[in-house]
Amino acid sequence: QVQLVESGGGSVQPGGSLRLSCVVSGDIFRIVRMGWFRQAPGKERELVADIGSSSTNYADSVEGRFTVSRDNARRVSLQMNSLKSEDTAVYYCYGDYPSGRRYWGQGTQVTVSS
Repeated sequence: QVQLVESGGGSVQPGGSLRLSCVVSGDIFRIVRMGWFRQAPGKERELVADIGSSSTNYADSVEGRFTVSRDNARRVSLQMNSLKSEDTAVYYCYGDYPSGRRYWGQGTQVTVSS
C-alpha cells in the first residue's frame, strides 16, 4: 500500500519561507513523477510544481520563488520563498505510477498572513 505524508506547513508572514516535505511509503521505486498541488478556499485544486526523471514544471505564479526537488527515492520537497498571501492554501503531495494510478497525501496547510 502506497502512502504519502506531508509535513512542514504552517503560518508565515509575507516574504517569508517554508519548506514542505512529502515522504512515500510502500512501492517507492516505480514512481515516475511526484509533485505538489494546492487548493485555496473556494478555488479549484491547481498544480504548483512537479518533477520527473529529467524535468520539472512550475505554475507561472510560483516560478522563480518555489523549487521542487526529489531528495531521495522516498522524499520530495518544495522550498517556498518570497511567500505571498495568495499562496495560502492546502498543499497536497502526489505520486504517479506507470499504471496511471495517482496517490495523494492528506494535505498540509500553508497560511501567509501579516
